[in-house]
Amino acid sequence: MTSFQATLDDEEGIAEELAASQREISIAEFFEKNKHMLGFDSGARGMVTAVKEAVDNALDAAEESGILPDIYVEIREVGDYYQLIVEDNGPGITKEQVPKVFGKLLYGSRFHAREQSRGQQGIGISAAVLYSQLTSGKPAKITSRTKGDAEAQQFELTIDTDTNEPVIESERTVSWDRSHGTRIKLEMEANMRARSQLHDYIEHTAIVNPHARVELKEPKEHFKFERADGAELPEETEEIRPHPHGVELGTLMKMLTATESHSVSGFLQEEFTRVGRKTADDILDAFRDRHYGRELAWSPPVEHDQERSLEAVVTDAVSNKSVADTEAFVEEVASALRDAGDVTYTELEALVADVAESVGEDTGTTFGDTVQENVVDALWDLLTESRADDLFSHVDAATTTQKDDATVRGLAERIAEKFGEDTPRDRLTYDELKRFVVRAAETTEEVDDVTVGETARENVTEELWERAARPVDEDVPRVREVADDRDTASELLNAMSSVDVISPPTGCLSPIKSDLLEAGLKKEVDADFYAASTRDADVHGGDPFIVEAGIAYGGELQDGQVDLLRFANRVPLVYQRGACATTQVIKDIGWRNYGLDQSGGSGMPSGPCVIMVHVASTNVPFTSESKDALASVPEIEDEIELAVREAARELKSFLNERESRRKRRQKQNVIADILPKMATKVSEMTGREQLNVDDSLARIMNNVLVERRRDGDTVQVVVENHGSKAADLDVTDIVSVEPESLSAGTVVEMDGEWFVKWSPSVSGGDEAVLSYDVTDFEETDFDLSVKGVADERLTVNR
Repeated sequence: MTSFQATLDDEEGIAEELAASQREISIAEFFEKNKHMLGFDSGARGMVTAVKEAVDNALDAAEESGILPDIYVEIREVGDYYQLIVEDNGPGITKEQVPKVFGKLLYGSRFHAREQSRGQQGIGISAAVLYSQLTSGKPAKITSRTKGDAEAQQFELTIDTDTNEPVIESERTVSWDRSHGTRIKLEMEANMRARSQLHDYIEHTAIVNPHARVELKEPKEHFKFERADGAELPEETEEIRPHPHGVELGTLMKMLTATESHSVSGFLQEEFTRVGRKTADDILDAFRDRHYGRELAWSPPVEHDQERSLEAVVTDAVSNKSVADTEAFVEEVASALRDAGDVTYTELEALVADVAESVGEDTGTTFGDTVQENVVDALWDLLTESRADDLFSHVDAATTTQKDDATVRGLAERIAEKFGEDTPRDRLTYDELKRFVVRAAETTEEVDDVTVGETARENVTEELWERAARPVDEDVPRVREVADDRDTASELLNAMSSVDVISPPTGCLSPIKSDLLEAGLKKEVDADFYAASTRDADVHGGDPFIVEAGIAYGGELQDGQVDLLRFANRVPLVYQRGACATTQVIKDIGWRNYGLDQSGGSGMPSGPCVIMVHVASTNVPFTSESKDALASVPEIEDEIELAVREAARELKSFLNERESRRKRRQKQNVIADILPKMATKVSEMTGREQLNVDDSLARIMNNVLVERRRDGDTVQVVVENHGSKAADLDVTDIVSVEPESLSAGTVVEMDGEWFVKWSPSVSGGDEAVLSYDVTDFEETDFDLSVKGVADERLTVNR
């Protein structure tokens, strides 16, 4: 069959005809036909996505204005459609900005800001407006009132998909009971089959935003999530510059073109965070290594032949000078070179120039550029005649004793052979030096049948680079030169990556922090155990990020596969769990080590457990525009694993302690059952009064024993620690009469009862006696309670 392309030559003007059919499309038109990319691929998911975009905007707006968010979400059934209403108490939006914010895709204030925010692209809420008008044909209704305005502004608008511009269908001033805030009302073709995902999104939003009050009213259910007690607004974020680690080459070249700095040092300090003068100098040194390379230093050969001595070589290179002046110059050059030991070509030039100036001042004779060049060339020829001798000592130092002298000598000679006209001044980069070593090693293996492995090759390269090669002191190219040359820019990028730079500042991020993370879990999840961890900031692609993790276990949680909660910048990720990097990291952890079941040793763990992971970043790497799943970025995946493992270690300790207490309780129950029977039997056999076995039980189990004793009108609360570790207790004795002569502790009267409180710390094997007096012991009621020690390790005799 003849292809369409094969017929193109048969028709004249086909290229012009094809060109005439080409036209630019707007972003709104593109997403009109690809709404699934934004999360509006079905009626069920479309509703969840619209709620998510509106709530995220509301949270961001309130927080940026220093307002504790109050957000109301309502979903109504209206004939064949659903109505979505989202209200917030944020600062409101000015009259001029409302149409652009809601009626223009890719319009926003956060895309270029390098600081954490829920939304960045300026697509979300306008995409919800677009989906609404596509499915219902009705405009969005937006009401907004800014603080201080007497009335609110109300717009009805749609989006012109051909131009990506808002179309205002009506605009008026209205009364609104909120003093400030924004309200959006959308009508759309949708359904509530994703009700569970919608509820999850709202509940999870409440967990990671404990400072927010969120209410959801939908056709069948009504939820209110109050803010946590004492929860405050997240710390304000500050925009930062990119970090030198992780910036991509194209981005760096763009930054080089746009900067106003002329020097690379100034560019580094002005355009990047955490780069001061010293760090910039370190980067420039690393850049010189990559751009100019280093020069290898050689030492003069051992002088066996007087005709090839340093003095003879320098003398031959000097002409048209008096004998006395020449001898003075020759003597100084030879002495300085012997003192220097080994020198690079650049160092040799400087050495000869210094001597020429010094001797010239003493003798009045000028040893000009021509003489100096001749001397340098002659001495360099002499120094490089015996490269193999110098290389031998370095190769020998870098290889093991298993390599004999012949092998070391052969490898050194073959490396020396690589130098020549292609390496002027014997200057080369690290990669070039490595290639020399690799080729020499390969030849040695082929010719001498001796293995020179990867480790030996790396060691030799490193030895030569650090011991024999010396950095050059050349001027770094100007910024424009670097920007215009891709290879040079790449060298600068590699230099930036190679230098240790302090982690980026975290002022641009607003992590939940472990204490509030735990509080959020406790607020919404009924469990026996909670743990949370917040990692230090790391960097990816020049953007800092922080990973946090939390775990809840037991209580009212159901057994089965754990419930994984994923978040990014305080936003729940409801869909595409299987495609998310967070899910894969959780699956790859060996959960059996932490007390959870895991079929086959991999995959999602099982147990009455909730695991949550939050990634906060100035630029979260999502897999798609719908922002449902994190992309697989090694740096972020590593931090997720470390954060989860930190919390999981606390879970392991909790489960181990619980199992230990279970076994202890089981053992204690057995002993408690046997001891009274043994005491009774012993009493019967001896005829003596039956012993009190409670004290014996405490000693046998190494428990903390707390018992009340009487000494006349004095009440003693005796604490005996039969364990090996110190015990910190809170002891309270509730007394029906006012106590007197209290030894330490405090007394609080409440409703005719006196609470006598002590907080003793008793070392292992020690005891403490707490006492007070009462006027009539027999008529006094007592109620002793002890906290601070697990029940399984405590024996209380009241």
